Amino acid sequence: MDDRTILAAIVYVATTGCAWRQLPPVFGASWQTVHRRFTEWSTARAWAKLYRILLDELGARGELDWSRCAIDSVSVRAVKGGS
Repeated sequence: MDDRTILAAIVYVATTGCAWRQLPPVFGASWQTVHRRFTEWSTARAWAKLYRILLDELGARGELDWSRCAIDSVSVRAVKGGS
């Protein structure tokens, strides 16, 4: 199965919220194949790499609006007296 078809199926699952097993047959790939490829790409950090490429491309075009970004952090108490 080609990567574009699998990517389209993954995007469908991510945007609709459907379960992997509910993937419509229109994609031509079984849900098992799509899920396996998603897992492989996640393990290879493909999503982070793709996100970085997208940000670089948008930045080069001047199409990023950093005034609309948010930074999130978490503070955790050091229970054993850490600094």
